[in-house]
Amino acid sequence: MKLFKLINYAFFALIILSCKDDSIETAKVKGQRIAIDNKIESNTEIKEFITPFKEHLNKTLDSTLAYNPRAMVKSDGDLNTAIGNLMADVVMEQAGPVFKSRTGNEIDMVLLNHGGIRAGLNKGKISTRSAYALMPFENEIVIAEISGAKIKEMLTYLERAKTAHPVSGIQIIMNKNYKVKSAEIKGKKIEKDKTYFVATSDYLQQGGDNMLFFKNPVGLTKINYKLRNAIIDYFKKVDTLKVTKDNRFIRQ
Repeated sequence: MKLFKLINYAFFALIILSCKDDSIETAKVKGQRIAIDNKIESNTEIKEFITPFKEHLNKTLDSTLAYNPRAMVKSDGDLNTAIGNLMADVVMEQAGPVFKSRTGNEIDMVLLNHGGIRAGLNKGKISTRSAYALMPFENEIVIAEISGAKIKEMLTYLERAKTAHPVSGIQIIMNKNYKVKSAEIKGKKIEKDKTYFVATSDYLQQGGDNMLFFKNPVGLTKINYKLRNAIIDYFKKVDTLKVTKDNRFIRQ
């Protein structure tokens, strides 16, 4: 048996050696850097093909949905801003009915992230393009059911962050050193053993921005509603935006 194996090995070795070709050379690859700028002439045929689609898209994006009486930027407050309050309240208002119709429960509060606000809102006409600038990501709204103990972890996170993360449904009062003095959800004290339905983005629920208190929730409901679409739907149904800084998240 061993002799038979040795014969086979020798046979395959002879085949490999017979296939050797000393004329094989390593291929040479040459590259050239081509700058993409206005010096490149456009293709007339392609341009004519896409122009109608481009015009239709621009018309859709630039159509007026609402009016904003004053400019909003995410740097106009210490722990809450008008634009952050707007985004959190939009989630509460738009996602709340969807969540209740599917589960029979109500959203208790909303938490988003300050870094997720990618642009401000200028004074004047608000369009679909405004919503895309504000939220260019494909983040979806999810509702995590978490314990009161996890809410306490969330408050500790906010103490350390010292940042105007958008909230709705909760009032948080901190002292001058960013330590929580009091916190209430829908006007009631937070109970350690109770669970709360917190609306947020799928990115944050998965631990984005180190919001680890959202991980492994008691329950998780996906409503298949993009945050940006909720903003657009809200713009469509209101005539004028009426959002300001308030006392929902403050230091005193």
